[in-house]
Amino acid sequence: MEIWHILNRGVEKRNIVVDEKDRVRFVHDLFVFNDANIVEHISKRERRGEKSRVRSLLVYIHAFCLMDNHYHFLLSEASEGGISKFMQKFNMGYTKYFNERHQRSGALWQGKHKKILIKRDAHFMYIPYYIHLNPLDFSMPEWRRGGVRNTKKALLHLRNYRWSSHLDYLGIKNFPSVINRNEIGGILGSPANYEREIISLISGQLPTGDSLTIEH
Repeated sequence: MEIWHILNRGVEKRNIVVDEKDRVRFVHDLFVFNDANIVEHISKRERRGEKSRVRSLLVYIHAFCLMDNHYHFLLSEASEGGISKFMQKFNMGYTKYFNERHQRSGALWQGKHKKILIKRDAHFMYIPYYIHLNPLDFSMPEWRRGGVRNTKKALLHLRNYRWSSHLDYLGIKNFPSVINRNEIGGILGSPANYEREIISLISGQLPTGDSLTIEH
């Protein structure tokens, strides 16, 4: 199974979410558009609370993080060509919603998303951590240098940030219907081991590489 790090940001580094409603919609669209069938944002059937039909996944979403002006996904294909199909549906669908809600027009994303194959080497195990640590940019940007001294504060900040798959890997159900933890869950270990590794990374030295960087 090939795993890919997918990332993109807003055009001219502009925000892709403005408030909680946008963030909820972003995660909602991760679920809805991960379906090979034609789907609507909110169908009459869903509004009536009727049982949903069987879905046909395009991708497995192993990890994600939504930031104000960019996102990170860790994906593998559930069907042939699934990543391309999913990204096209997701990027177009969310753009349509965002433009309509905020009365704007034109491109939301800064070009085509970046797609990096994650090789099964020394960097492989760090990618999920890197994706989940991004919210520390809001309060502790020194994490990128491994310079965090108040690790308790950092862990609390991450626990209070909903818009990633971090909580799911801590064993706290946040977006279990969106995330597939089977592939990398065994690599990250138990929630306790996962959190200990985070402490080690942010207080020590993070690895570097193209798959671990994005300009903000």
